[in-house]
Amino acid sequence: MEVAAAAAAGAGVVELQLDLLEAAAPTEREAKRRRVHPVPAGPPAGAAAAAAAPGRRSRRRRAVQRLFQACRHVFRGPGTVPSPGEVQLLRHMLDRMRPEDVGLSPDLSFFRARDATRGGGTPTITHTTIYKCPNFSMVILFLPRNAVIPLHNHPGMTVFSKLLLGSMHVKSYDWLNTADPDPSSATSTTSSSSSDGPCLRLAKLVVDDVFTAPCDTSVLYPTAGGNMHRFTAMAPCAILDVLGPPYSIEEDRDCTYYAELPYANHSLVAAGDDVERGQGQGHLAWLEEIDMPRELKMCSVHYGGPPISDE
Repeated sequence: MEVAAAAAAGAGVVELQLDLLEAAAPTEREAKRRRVHPVPAGPPAGAAAAAAAPGRRSRRRRAVQRLFQACRHVFRGPGTVPSPGEVQLLRHMLDRMRPEDVGLSPDLSFFRARDATRGGGTPTITHTTIYKCPNFSMVILFLPRNAVIPLHNHPGMTVFSKLLLGSMHVKSYDWLNTADPDPSSATSTTSSSSSDGPCLRLAKLVVDDVFTAPCDTSVLYPTAGGNMHRFTAMAPCAILDVLGPPYSIEEDRDCTYYAELPYANHSLVAAGDDVERGQGQGHLAWLEEIDMPRELKMCSVHYGGPPISDE
């Protein structure tokens, strides 16, 4: 795989050139989550060209700096959830964010590409980290057309997602009974398991829709808002994600992936009529924890957009 970022002369942005060839399998796999290592690249993705107008560069710096300062105030560490007023503050700021605020443009070759898979294979997802600390992280995800981020969770996290460019299908779930202390127990009404079958947990559908930029910022919470979601790029996408706190294996916030099974397949062994009447079969699904999908391919590039001052 070749991932390169080349400056676009006089355009005020950097041309993010993603020559996504068949990626080699990682030499080390974790059970649930891959540690993504930087891929050597050319000039940083999103860096402003020298010919950009001073006023425009200043506006971009202010936008991303203000977002950083607000995140530093809102996210107070693991075990905390932003207040409704703080959520509204970040949503308002992210709703106003534009691609150029992080050094992007719809004219970049990545967003004009029709097909990111040369010779077949799975499209590779690229990401860049704007800022990361123990309390929060700010990242941008680049999804080529038809790329998929599989169904996964965000344990103990509040996540803001702003679609800057492109179009994507989002499907998200929450657990039907978040108060169930042991969903794998025999007395649980929201789990299904047997000695020779998988352990499943019942989830309710929250979102199943296509979003096209510009659109409102979405927010998910530790137990609500669609904490488990899947992204499928209908067109090349750029997504600005703010996660508080970020994933951390050391602090037991690893990323877990799930397979989705129709509710009707196991409806007789658990749940019951009360659940069906309250939710409707079409809004229920059984989720099974799985290893990180082998077809998931990700790489990282250095962030070169408007800098952040951590002072």
